[in-house]
Amino acid sequence: MNTSPNPWDGRGTGSFDDGGQQFRAPAPFEGPDSGGPESGGTDQSRQRGGRYTAMLISGALAILLGVAAVALPVPYVVESPGPTFNTLGKDGGKPVISISGHESFPAKGNLDLTTVYISGGPNGPVSLVEAFQAWLDGSKAVYPEELIYPKGISREESEQESAQAMTSSQENAVAAALKELDIPFGQKLEVAGLSSNSASEGKLREGDTFTSINGKAVTSLAVIQSELAATAGAPAAVVVERQGKAVAVSITPNKGDNDRWLLGVALQYKFTFPFQVKISLEDVGGPSAGMMFALGIIDTATPGDLTGGKHIAGTGTISPDGTVGPIGGIAQKMHGARDKGASLFLAPAANCDDVVGHVPDGLQVVKVETLGDAEAAVKRLAAGQDTSGLPACTKN
Repeated sequence: MNTSPNPWDGRGTGSFDDGGQQFRAPAPFEGPDSGGPESGGTDQSRQRGGRYTAMLISGALAILLGVAAVALPVPYVVESPGPTFNTLGKDGGKPVISISGHESFPAKGNLDLTTVYISGGPNGPVSLVEAFQAWLDGSKAVYPEELIYPKGISREESEQESAQAMTSSQENAVAAALKELDIPFGQKLEVAGLSSNSASEGKLREGDTFTSINGKAVTSLAVIQSELAATAGAPAAVVVERQGKAVAVSITPNKGDNDRWLLGVALQYKFTFPFQVKISLEDVGGPSAGMMFALGIIDTATPGDLTGGKHIAGTGTISPDGTVGPIGGIAQKMHGARDKGASLFLAPAANCDDVVGHVPDGLQVVKVETLGDAEAAVKRLAAGQDTSGLPACTKN
């Protein structure tokens, strides 16, 4: 489509408007012998005008395509520092941690759990510009979407999984804290589901509670894993409780990744605690606050101030036995912690490769493997002792 004003019709004669004066246009120039100087000059002007118009159109299209390209969503996820929450404080006017049925004590200082904002994936697309800006920002990280989320997961599914992980981390935190305080509680392993091609298909059901394996009482997941490893794929004698009755089955495990023997079941802990611990925290999901919840519970359930009034932050999953596990977004969490005033940061030892080279100025990072490690580091800082000798992340 010709977009130039008052186009010449090209039919041999015609007219165009030029400031109110009417001019007769010559016949189109058709070859070197068809006209004199006037014809050649007019044709050159027309050609220059055509080239100019084409350049304008091409330039406009290039700009439009460029704008469209940078605005189009890209298959990346951006992680940014999120807010921190003091497990010894309040959220929405309610104590983050409250205890009933057991004496509790107000605590000073900060034991901050840290969070990450995630853009992209099921949370909504990011543009090329947003991804590039995040890549230039040292406090942010950019990852291919498939490294963070399963393909095709919806926002609702993602939020549901995150909420379930948060609930599980809170229960594990209570168990780990009570274990650290030598307070007894009940603990069972329940079948939450079966994997595809499960070795337990037709033998175990969702809701079954493990009682024993090869005659050994099942008190934790570690018991099952160690027994399967010791028997190296031999049939396992499993006893579960189903609707109040003992059910005995023989299961031949399958070999999974890393040469591990598996029953092919998803397991979840079911606890019976001697008192109630309530954790109130809105709009935060995932399992990575477990360690900081456990520290907050220990401080709330014991007299004195575990922190000595100091500002400490950290992250890490927690198992009922007190093992601290790795998490995602630790670089962003360290930046968020430092921005809020933390001087000491507790990081899972398994995340050390992600810690090195990303520690903000003024923040000491201590690597921990267990809840006991974390508690010892906090007590050392609280007592005003030298913390330079605490375990730190280093390059391999």
